[in-house]
Amino acid sequence: MKVLESQTRPVDHLIVVDNGPDEESARDVVEAYGRPVTYVPSYRNLGGAGGFALGMLHALALGAEWVWLADDDGRPADEHVLETLLAEAERRGLAEISPTVVNIDEPEKLAFPLRRGLTWKRSSAELGEDFLPGIASLMNGALFRASTLEVTGVPDLRLFFRGDEVELHRRLVRSGLPFGTSLRTAYLHPNGSDEFKPMLGGRFHAQDPENEVKRYYTYRNRGFLLSQPGMRKIGALEVLRFGLYFVGVKRDPKAFVEWLRLVRQGRKEHFYRY
Repeated sequence: MKVLESQTRPVDHLIVVDNGPDEESARDVVEAYGRPVTYVPSYRNLGGAGGFALGMLHALALGAEWVWLADDDGRPADEHVLETLLAEAERRGLAEISPTVVNIDEPEKLAFPLRRGLTWKRSSAELGEDFLPGIASLMNGALFRASTLEVTGVPDLRLFFRGDEVELHRRLVRSGLPFGTSLRTAYLHPNGSDEFKPMLGGRFHAQDPENEVKRYYTYRNRGFLLSQPGMRKIGALEVLRFGLYFVGVKRDPKAFVEWLRLVRQGRKEHFYRY
């Protein structure tokens, strides 16, 4: 909260969506914030997707011209992040702009590996640019124009969590609106690269979360995503890639069968909770 209060371009109004309002400590932290703030408790767990959707719609209803997103496990790298993002968005005429999302423990490294061509980049220095058009991490410090959300909509509640960011990114790409990532500023986030397991000398990766709940939502939602316009062409490649990983690398054919079952469930839009 302190890094939000100290932004050189002050946040006009903070909206906090609490998916676990039974714990009073969260409300106490929010009430101690030194600027205008709205606390929105949700007595049904809406997941990450539903929580972001609720907060974004609330911001639009308050008349926001820009909506700045943040999850609960990251924070702006310094007090200049919002000012830098706004300046870059205005200068480039962008509908959305994201900061570089870096590892909170090793800020010189990216929190999530980024594929450029056939290679994976794991540090900001490897990117060699100050702006990446058409690339964005949408839930970690992303700044949207309000008019952009009128075109793309908000995250899909049905996805609960996992894949909701990718699905919103898909809509943003298909909208034709200009967006991207600025390497002039950063957002700190825990390392998220451990789930991506390398194959064939690191030329390919497969996402393999560490627990059953995350695997359920990751693979089910991926099935839905691969059935959507703009992503259908990579569906066959996904089967080959995960087949190679589960059967050839992990030596676990049953896990591949389970992956196929969950992907089919997502394609059918059977969005049952775990």
